[in-house]
Amino acid sequence: MAQIPMQFDRPRDNGPKVYSVSQAVRGVDRRLAGLGQIWVQGEISNLHRAGSGHAYFTLKDDDAALPTAIFRSALSQLRFQLREGLAVRVFGRFGVYTAQGRFQFYGEKAEPAGLGERMVALERLKKKLATEGLFAADRKRPLPLWPRRIGIVTSADGAAVHDIIKVVGRRFPSRLLLAPARVQGDAATASLIDALTRLAAIDDVDVIIVGRGGGSSEDLWAFNDERLARAVVACPVPVVSAVGHEVDVTICDLAADVRAATPSQAGELVVPDRDQLHAHLSGARKRLAAAMWRMATDERGRCDRAARRLERAGQRVLAGQRQRIAAGHNRLQSLLRAALAGRRQQLAQLGQRLAVAHPRVGLQRNRGALTRAQEQLERALRQQLAGARLRMARAAGKLDALSPLAVLERGYAVVTDVDGRAVRDAQAANVGAGLHVTLHRGQLFARVERVEPTSSRDPSYDK
Repeated sequence: MAQIPMQFDRPRDNGPKVYSVSQAVRGVDRRLAGLGQIWVQGEISNLHRAGSGHAYFTLKDDDAALPTAIFRSALSQLRFQLREGLAVRVFGRFGVYTAQGRFQFYGEKAEPAGLGERMVALERLKKKLATEGLFAADRKRPLPLWPRRIGIVTSADGAAVHDIIKVVGRRFPSRLLLAPARVQGDAATASLIDALTRLAAIDDVDVIIVGRGGGSSEDLWAFNDERLARAVVACPVPVVSAVGHEVDVTICDLAADVRAATPSQAGELVVPDRDQLHAHLSGARKRLAAAMWRMATDERGRCDRAARRLERAGQRVLAGQRQRIAAGHNRLQSLLRAALAGRRQQLAQLGQRLAVAHPRVGLQRNRGALTRAQEQLERALRQQLAGARLRMARAAGKLDALSPLAVLERGYAVVTDVDGRAVRDAQAANVGAGLHVTLHRGQLFARVERVEPTSSRDPSYDK
């Protein structure tokens, strides 16, 4: 290629050749423009579309990188969309962006040249790991409901860790442990794996968030490393990948147990919502109270039906039993109200302890206490109801034994005079007097023809 002599603006005086910055930059720009237009092929990286409509990116190969710009007018003529990792051929010229003194290539037209080598290698790696089952859904582990401690692998200076802390603090304050790591650059992969391994070795770390804020594909490339994917799969606790990029899905995202679109979403996934938990507990208390009230109402209904059956067997005999049943019913209601009040107080205390206790242990303890309280109350209700049924059964038996109808059924009769007075002694009846004889079924109307007093007194008359 022919050499073009450097053509700078002449200095304003006849002194030494000292150039201003703008003169020097413009001279270099003219020299580069003199090289003419050429085709350059490479892989698109760090693609950025400005609000002005211009596209800025880096053309890369294995050994070099070239800052490139395609202005809006030329960009509108392209028949394809520029995207990360795409191999393209760009026709244009070299120049200098004078405002920043930056060397770059100005493209006037472009055409696709296929996927870049890095993207081809990435797709090949994804297929390999998928074949091995690293991305299989049945391998994914569920996140713990109440983690004792949450591990975070990200940059200590980035916005990601602050977003996670803010979200977790708002939803359900929990213990957090940060293992700082580099999240981009050549050393990032080893740093991420080391931080992940150190957190996994801590006993009370129940879930780990690995991620960073958004960035270009180039910035996120450390999360496409095979070694990191295998470290995530081998981690003994569930891993949430929170690489903040909506478009690109990294290998770390695919290998993790759960993928979060942003670090903030990861914070929402690893802890429950405190307000929802309180609402759930309040609903459980109300359902328990309603269940106990339904049980009491059902038992009261059974007692009422039993009382009505006993009332039909004999009004005079049942009067005393009705009073005892009512008293037992009142005692049962008092016991139920006392038990309900006690359980409500216990539930209130459990709710207060839940608010200040350890998120996982406290909630589990309160839930166990609530279950035991419910079981104890159910056992107490069943025992009391069983006792009430037994007492009613015994009372019914006694009533049956004392009922006059039962005596008549055995063949005895009740004899009264015409005035309804019971005739207990044969000598109390006069010859010719009328008598009423009440049998088990029906009555007889008789008249006395003869009176025969007994010679020896039957001991049963003394009773």
